[in-house]
Amino acid sequence: MGAWGPPPAPRPGPAAPPAPRGAGLSRFVRCLYLVGFLDFFGVSMVVPLLSLHIKSLGASPTVAGVVGSLYGLLQLFSSTFVGCWSDVIGRQYSLIACILFSAVGYLLLGMSTSVWLFAIARVPVGIFKHTLSISKALLSDLVSEKERPLVIGHFNAASSVGFILGPVVGGYFTELESGFYLASFVCSFIFILNAGLVWMLPWSEEHTDSNENEQTTSNSKVTAKANCDLQVKSLVNGAMKYDTPLQSLWIPVGSVLKRIKSIACSDLWDVFLVRLLMSVAVMLYYSNFVLAIEERFGVKPKLTGYLISYSSTLGALAGFLLGPITRLYQHNTYALLLHSTVLTCVLIMLYSTALSIWTVILSSTFLAFSTTVGRTCITDLELTLGGNQASGTLIGVGQSVTSVGRIIAPLLSGIAQEFSPCGPPSLGVGLALVAILIMLVNTPRYCSGRTAKLKSE
Repeated sequence: MGAWGPPPAPRPGPAAPPAPRGAGLSRFVRCLYLVGFLDFFGVSMVVPLLSLHIKSLGASPTVAGVVGSLYGLLQLFSSTFVGCWSDVIGRQYSLIACILFSAVGYLLLGMSTSVWLFAIARVPVGIFKHTLSISKALLSDLVSEKERPLVIGHFNAASSVGFILGPVVGGYFTELESGFYLASFVCSFIFILNAGLVWMLPWSEEHTDSNENEQTTSNSKVTAKANCDLQVKSLVNGAMKYDTPLQSLWIPVGSVLKRIKSIACSDLWDVFLVRLLMSVAVMLYYSNFVLAIEERFGVKPKLTGYLISYSSTLGALAGFLLGPITRLYQHNTYALLLHSTVLTCVLIMLYSTALSIWTVILSSTFLAFSTTVGRTCITDLELTLGGNQASGTLIGVGQSVTSVGRIIAPLLSGIAQEFSPCGPPSLGVGLALVAILIMLVNTPRYCSGRTAKLKSE
């Protein structure tokens, strides 16, 4: 229309760049790292002071031991049920509930003025203190199998940093009047803060990004996940049709029992047996560490404490190296687990036969790396073989197995120390050798399964 026509429509500017894929997921994962850090930071302020506090309440060593074992027994029976519970009702509400009940337990601990109150305060913590297990299950839901060892390793590293800093703050509280009660109240407040953090997590972004991540996996995994989601939805919808609250309550309970039965009837017994043997082996290594170092080399407990802190720091750093290590092994978790188990066995043997404190420092240095890698790999192997649709149940069963180790290790350590200060780590070497033998016998099954999996991908 020439110069007298209407002005041409403005040309659209360049489109805004799309939001980076997985940005919400990365933010969600980093928030979970903070949850793990706060959890370990709060707990490690209180746990080192428990023995001193129950002694101040007038408990005999036998009573203190019985009360101390109460937590392990409760964890043994509750880990599997809470993990499966998180599979049924969802990670968000189960995680918040566990954090809040743990906060109540530590609040009661801060008000315990008798042995009975102390024991009662340990009950809710023993039943519901599964924050880390549910967080790991949630992380396994969010990321792919190749990324899972790296993400869980970073989560363990963040938690270990809290375990390093917590005892320092707890030691400061012990110098104050009523320091244990103050530490317990602070720990309870940290757990409440953690619950608020979990509540404010971007759960909508988590669902969106996790759905995108699932679409990139194989069709079989998508089908399995969809079937699992349909089963859960059918359970929820079925529960809404019942009129009585008892019938509605039985739906998730029955689902939990079915999941536990499926895990118990699976062929994962060798993986859980390896976890048990290596857990007991490492616990035997640490069971009389301070006493053995003092008797063998004349090193004071204060310096031994520095050595333990040094080893814990290296363990935290090892979590950040899992990415390059898994890439070096081409994401072959089984091979990495086998080699880390062999290295752990050799290092415990080196410690049990050490002739100088420098050999102990050397073994502690590399043991921090091997145990960190081993813990991450055994969890990843359980999830790989068992399937992500029951990740909470699998991690819960793994924690129950570890709880069995916490019950067995002190008994074996006491018997072994009757013969020699080197008895517990020497027994640990024997258990680690059995674990290595089990893994070598089952190597063809794992390797064939991995080969078939790679071909399907």
